[in-house]
Amino acid sequence: MLEANGSRFALDAAQPITPQITRYLQDRIIHGDLKPGNRISEAEIARACDVSRQPVREAFIRLAVQGLLAVLPQRGTIVSKIAYSAVLDARFLREAIEADIVAILTHAPNAALVTELRKQLDAQRALSPSEKTAFMRCDDRFHRTLAEAAGKAGAWKLIEGLKSQMDRVRFLSLGHFPMGKLIDQHSAVVDRIEAGDHEQADTAIRLHLREVLHDLPQICDANPDFFDMPEGALPAPVNVPIQGGVDT
Repeated sequence: MLEANGSRFALDAAQPITPQITRYLQDRIIHGDLKPGNRISEAEIARACDVSRQPVREAFIRLAVQGLLAVLPQRGTIVSKIAYSAVLDARFLREAIEADIVAILTHAPNAALVTELRKQLDAQRALSPSEKTAFMRCDDRFHRTLAEAAGKAGAWKLIEGLKSQMDRVRFLSLGHFPMGKLIDQHSAVVDRIEAGDHEQADTAIRLHLREVLHDLPQICDANPDFFDMPEGALPAPVNVPIQGGVDT
């Protein structure tokens, strides 16, 4: 078992161990329980989980590929900083994929899907502003539901594998603007899908997924120890123009 904020994380022996350890550590990094520069010991985690070091080593490799961990000579394994350029790349790819997902859904509006999405919106509105972790889970569920409804569950898995760094920024950003703004943006996407309005649905999803860009400089300034910033001028985000003339 592992300790986290007073609660205990129990491994399910009936399920593959490496994915469980990977997800647990990934969540702790994304939610800031493990901060950039924190050392993380393969041996200690193996002992805490009462498992061999092999599944822990495999989890570390997966997290390193995601850019969440770094192995440094003479220092061991530490939590990586958030790579500014990786955030921009992940957000750009996510927008490209999800804009096409929404386009598919507007071509054949599904009443059952709209009903499910509105139930999810109600659940999001029921959360208090302090429930950031719960909101991020609801947010992921909302976007995953869109992908699955469009027959693009595989595309969502690809997005999940790319967006770990972006998720760290998303968690930090929830302290900079109200969750209600994001929920209103979700609602706008649902409204346009229900109406079968491709153009406005495209605008709505792109505006929603570009929200993080407006707050990124402020988030970096407020959390300088979390970010690996590029040398020189910051790279500008590259986007296609949003239909209707709104661009970032």
